Amino acid sequence: MNKIKLDDLQLKIMKVLWHLGEASVGQIQEVLKAERAFAITTISTVLQRLHKRDIVSYHKEGRQYIYKAEISEKETQHSMTNSLVEQLFGGKSSVLVNHLLEADSFETAELDQLKKMIEEAQKRQNDKT
Repeated sequence: MNKIKLDDLQLKIMKVLWHLGEASVGQIQEVLKAERAFAITTISTVLQRLHKRDIVSYHKEGRQYIYKAEISEKETQHSMTNSLVEQLFGGKSSVLVNHLLEADSFETAELDQLKKMIEEAQKRQNDKT
């Protein structure tokens, strides 16, 4: 898989497409206006750039272009997280996790969930050997 890098607006647009499945520029603008008003031309330009990178596709319905995500949210999360870990944490996921734990940003329920996830990951590793 190619590395996926999305800026803030690109990611916002992709989130709309993942949520709706497919959407016109006007529909995307309508969803985003709750946060900030973006010009139709701005959204169109971003979508054209995403299309050139094969991240979105489109088809025409009447006079409107309807856009659809060609990469999944999970693929994007995986790629962007890997890039973050490589760039900021020397490729070590444990350093990222340690940073998050030191930031004290977890609720007790989240910590319990993390413990279970670690146990499951250890079990998968043991099953491989």
